[in-house]
Amino acid sequence: MMCALGAAVCFGTATVLQAVAARAASDGGGGDAALLLRAVRQWRYLAGLGLDGLGFLFQIAALRSVPIYAVGAALASSLAVTAVVAARLLRVRLSRTEWAAVGVVCAGLAMLGLAAGTEGEESGPPALPWVMLGAAGGVLLLWPAWNRPAGRGRALVLGLGAGFGFGVVEVAVRLIDSLAPSELLTDPALYALVLGGGAAFLLLTSALQRGSVTTATAGMVIGETIGPALVGVLWLGDRTREGFAWLAVLGFAVAVAGALALARFGEAPQPADASKPQRAPEPPVRPSPP
Repeated sequence: MMCALGAAVCFGTATVLQAVAARAASDGGGGDAALLLRAVRQWRYLAGLGLDGLGFLFQIAALRSVPIYAVGAALASSLAVTAVVAARLLRVRLSRTEWAAVGVVCAGLAMLGLAAGTEGEESGPPALPWVMLGAAGGVLLLWPAWNRPAGRGRALVLGLGAGFGFGVVEVAVRLIDSLAPSELLTDPALYALVLGGGAAFLLLTSALQRGSVTTATAGMVIGETIGPALVGVLWLGDRTREGFAWLAVLGFAVAVAGALALARFGEAPQPADASKPQRAPEPPVRPSPP
């Protein structure tokens, strides 16, 4: 569980660091390529990328040791980390409701930590890796189908699709049995991981460009937590400590509800004037796992 929380801290902090660097880089001219080049020259952007990589390693370690439902809820809590770090570094003022939501997330994770058992030892049906690969392909197909100028429900559908893609990554990590190149390169779970992560990043980026940040992020949180949790429980043997199933269900629901209340932090806040703290109108997207 500590690895899952470490991943959330890394992802949430990286989001704010990259946001600061991207805002600073936008002062110059040029297109997207020029902006990216200016951003990567800044230590904050590079530090954010490093934290993303470290967070992904923590995520892999967590998925190999604790149930998927606990890892998914912990990763969703990176929105709480982003909110707290943004309040500190960007002087974004959080409302009382948002501070309460941060506390709710922490309470939910504490309940999950008490109730979660060890990682399930079942490998699931033999067809499950292929199902995950097919699901990743289905997520990718959402992009051309829904990548149109804004329409009602567009941001929600793309956000849900992104969440399903990240969920495929979570399940695929559990399905990879061997790191030997001869076996790894023929394992459909590896390709499901790569395709699911890439498709999720593409959909989430598209949703945030033209849709509501809050709606897209809420869809992502729902998609990346509920589906993988069910796969873990139904097919991979994820269980709770004896007699604590009720606490795990409650903790999961509480943590996800708290994350949804912080969904506006799915896109980085604008830096405020240092002398005048203020609320950001549309704020950071949780860094995507590779």
